[in-house]
Amino acid sequence: MAHFGTAMRVDKKGAIDLVTEIDLAVERGFRALIAERFPDHVVLGEEFSAAGELDAAPEYCWVFDPVDGTTNYAHGLPIFCSSLALEISGVPTVAAIYDPTRRELFTAERGQGAWLNGAPLRVSSAATLIDSLLCTGFPYTVQQDAQSLVGLFTEFLAVSRAVRRLGSAALDLAYVAAGRLDGFWEQSLHPWDMAAGALIVQEAGGRVTDLRDGPYSSRGRSILATNGHLHEAMVSVIEAHLRKG
Repeated sequence: MAHFGTAMRVDKKGAIDLVTEIDLAVERGFRALIAERFPDHVVLGEEFSAAGELDAAPEYCWVFDPVDGTTNYAHGLPIFCSSLALEISGVPTVAAIYDPTRRELFTAERGQGAWLNGAPLRVSSAATLIDSLLCTGFPYTVQQDAQSLVGLFTEFLAVSRAVRRLGSAALDLAYVAAGRLDGFWEQSLHPWDMAAGALIVQEAGGRVTDLRDGPYSSRGRSILATNGHLHEAMVSVIEAHLRKG
């Protein structure tokens, strides 16, 4: 927050994929902290992990995104967070997402529940798509598949109350858990984008799968997270769209 809205170094990892000096500094600090406290644990972070580490499932793995919503952060838009999950032998066990602009800390522990600043979280009760507020995100490769991505967005616009695109998958998932959003879908994600948020949604009573209603995995690259009531309806819209090609 000390650097938010100020001049900072911003580099490109791709045509529209940004990284700031703050992303790097926060991840370095976190890695140093884990190395000191848990020297035998692995950190899978957005900025310094090699591609080959994405498929590994070590006994203790901290899945970390120092700034989720970097594009927002770099532009001075206050929609971003830090996201962290501890996976034990591949199973997400504890999670935390912190939004420093709103001072909101979303947490979860497997089998114990989810909380926002210590108060229990619960997903919404919306039962139909027309009464739902949905959310999605687009990958950094959006220009290569814009028609299909926007096409699915349009499909949901036609059957829901509204669709949002906030620019932080971790916060999108946290908001599903908090009942602020009723459903969220996205593809081409990485473990650090969704590991924490998926557990928080599940522990708040929601349902999490891949886009085709298959088993969710943080390594699976896609996610559909809902309050549970809307899940089958959202899967039907997605499958119908994918069949169109």
